[in-house]
Amino acid sequence: MTRKDILIGLGLALFVAIVLSPFASSSPDGLERVAEDHQFLDKATEKPLTPEVFPDYTIPGVENESFSTAIAGGIGTLILYFGGFGLAKLLASRRGHVSSQSGA
Repeated sequence: MTRKDILIGLGLALFVAIVLSPFASSSPDGLERVAEDHQFLDKATEKPLTPEVFPDYTIPGVENESFSTAIAGGIGTLILYFGGFGLAKLLASRRGHVSSQSGA
């Protein structure tokens, strides 16, 4: 895979996250819908197990909901891209390090 292919993929992901995400349905997802239908949504724990980076896919303090969702989508996409890129680099360097030690 070439650098151009990776950048095209990142561009498409950013397009979806920034341009299309504000048009996503505001209806609850499947699990939340089931919890509402069976009246146990209020029994959910108050504190999530992991910290929420962007609660409900919004940026706190940004009044325009669509713009806030677009920003959160773009930032989230970049976090995942660079996190994945860094992990891939780390694993590739460790793999090369192990190969060179084993004499391969």
